[in-house]
Amino acid sequence: MGDLLKDKVGIVTGSGRGIGRGVAMLMAAEGAKMVVNDLGGAVDGSGNSSSPADDVVDEIKAAGGDAVANYDSVSSMEGGENIVKTAIDNFGKLDIVVTPAGILRDRMVFNMTEQEWDDVIAVHLKGTFTVTKFACILFRQQRSGNIITFSSTSGLYGNSGQANYGAAKDGIAGYTRAIARDMGRYGVRVNSISPGANSRMTATVPQSARDIRASSGISGAARQQPKLELRREPEDIAPFVTWLASDKADGVNGQVFHVTGGEASLMNNPEVARTITTQGRWSVDEIGAMFPGTLGLDLVNPAPRQAPRE
Repeated sequence: MGDLLKDKVGIVTGSGRGIGRGVAMLMAAEGAKMVVNDLGGAVDGSGNSSSPADDVVDEIKAAGGDAVANYDSVSSMEGGENIVKTAIDNFGKLDIVVTPAGILRDRMVFNMTEQEWDDVIAVHLKGTFTVTKFACILFRQQRSGNIITFSSTSGLYGNSGQANYGAAKDGIAGYTRAIARDMGRYGVRVNSISPGANSRMTATVPQSARDIRASSGISGAARQQPKLELRREPEDIAPFVTWLASDKADGVNGQVFHVTGGEASLMNNPEVARTITTQGRWSVDEIGAMFPGTLGLDLVNPAPRQAPRE
């Protein structure tokens, strides 16, 4: 057992499997008392089971740590409040909240149903809010706390067939930056992880979708130069998250990090790339004349028009 998180109490949502499980296990190994939250549903969010959360709690205890299970859904305000309440009721306090819980309902936007949109937004974006909102009430009062949300390159760059997931994940990046400003004055740090790892969710992506993303250049967007092939085990994300949750990362606030295998990258905050100005209001003709050599210079179309199939 380590002591990096000794005397800390943490929550990890969706930690019955995959990335969340790896984070919960390592944080517990570093001394944190853990709330292992998992609804126990399928990748698409259907069904429920107590087994995934219970199994991780058993593993943590067998290794000498301390943990309790919670089976609430992050998609409701009541669920988010109950998850936070579980930490207080069992351990008397809360220091760390990590929110990797998620589902997939991949579909091209023209085929996507309202339910597929609503379900993904509810778990990822609203589910991040429901837990962190109630944690922030406590963190503001105690003048300390640490929140680590989960974004994705699907939101930061865009992935074909993931309009719902991408919207949620980019929304989480924006949410993270906003509440980092809300909570920083109270000594609370809020950062986000964009993970690159194989999981139950990535295993459901069909090869046809992978091919489309690869051909558009999106899948490699996070890399600016050729690098060694990286391993993509879900447990590989845990060390960076655990360090970020510790007091060693004091002062790191409002940032998004892409983490995969043995690589961690600081992602740029949105910034102005180019600007054109005029006195008063632009005319349509002026914009048409100026755009190609200024704002439009070297723009890359991620999905060029394709000729109709015969």
